[in-house]
Amino acid sequence: MKYISKKLTIDKVKVQDIAEKYGTPIYCYSFNKLKKNIKNFQKNFSSFSPLICFAVKSNTNINLIREIKKFGLGADVVSKGELLMAIKAGVSPKKIVFSGVGKTSEEISFAVEKKILLINAESESEVREIDRIAKIKKRKVKIGIRLNPNTDAKTLSQISTGKKENKFGVNEKIFFKLVNFCKNSKNISLKCLSVHIGSQILDYKPYEKMLRVVDRIIDKINHKFEFIDLGGGMGISYTHKDKKLNYAKYNEIIKKFLKRHKLKIIFEPGRSIIGDTGTLISKIIYIKKNESKNFIILDAAMNDLMRPALYGAHHKILPSIKSKRKSNKTYEFVGPICESTDKFNTLKNFQELKEKDLIAICDVGAYGMSLSSNYNIRLKPSEILIKGSKIQIIRKKQKYKDLM
Repeated sequence: MKYISKKLTIDKVKVQDIAEKYGTPIYCYSFNKLKKNIKNFQKNFSSFSPLICFAVKSNTNINLIREIKKFGLGADVVSKGELLMAIKAGVSPKKIVFSGVGKTSEEISFAVEKKILLINAESESEVREIDRIAKIKKRKVKIGIRLNPNTDAKTLSQISTGKKENKFGVNEKIFFKLVNFCKNSKNISLKCLSVHIGSQILDYKPYEKMLRVVDRIIDKINHKFEFIDLGGGMGISYTHKDKKLNYAKYNEIIKKFLKRHKLKIIFEPGRSIIGDTGTLISKIIYIKKNESKNFIILDAAMNDLMRPALYGAHHKILPSIKSKRKSNKTYEFVGPICESTDKFNTLKNFQELKEKDLIAICDVGAYGMSLSSNYNIRLKPSEILIKGSKIQIIRKKQKYKDLM
């Protein structure tokens, strides 16, 4: 996004024009940014050509998944619904990995039938259930086992997944036990060691620590893995204070690891692919003034963008028309929902705003629409994909008759 003649634009389209034609709130995605992110990710790790499986949970719009699939990406799914979505979008089952701690018997059966690349199991009970289902279906099922490496990703506690107190994966002792179980099973083929330590990671050092643990485990175990699934978690810059993850450093660490272990790397990026492609355009309904601040009441709410209310996430907010007039009041950008957590940001020295003005909430492509809800029986907003100066409606706004 940038300002052209003081008017905020997404690629070649003015935010004002989008709002006038399609209404607000509305999710807008930049195809150019999406393409750039994917190409950048592929280029940074081209020396070992990983299988890149887009984390569908980060954005579940089937039209976006179709676009992502065209660049050769697979899919990382965590439910039967996401698996159905990925297949319907045209993703090859041979490029799909199924993660998650609570796969039901129905979900496992469905994944087995679809002959996906891997089911990444996260507990002893799950491995035994896969074995049982595979036996019934007379199939040899390829699986991974997710190791919990007890590695602190130095990210928000709510999105940390690699510490021993987190629910994800199994510890070293159980991991070794499950490897032996798989060796003695006629129904399971253990192909992958899987790890994932968290989300919105901006420092390569936790990944380095994680790989040291994986390196040690492989050395201790007498098993030939075909894949190492390193998960995703690569962060993006939500604020000017956020530093960018050094892909070059991470690439070097993996290359060093691969000199000792001849394996295929799998990545499961979501946010780093889709996060900064998305913008939520909203209109100011009212400005409510009090002694200490002004509440900027928007037509977007926490049901449209849950991240700030869920774990205090920050998103940049930009006015649709740039002005040099600064407000001497603190602005608190809030939604109309009956919850005190229904707020997006509190900002000082923002430019003066008035009712009916438009604002843009930035970097909402990941966990924006996918976390949205109908709380307060509010309609989910429409979504559009911008390709240069062309606009494609990729999800229509809900209607009340859809909910009633």
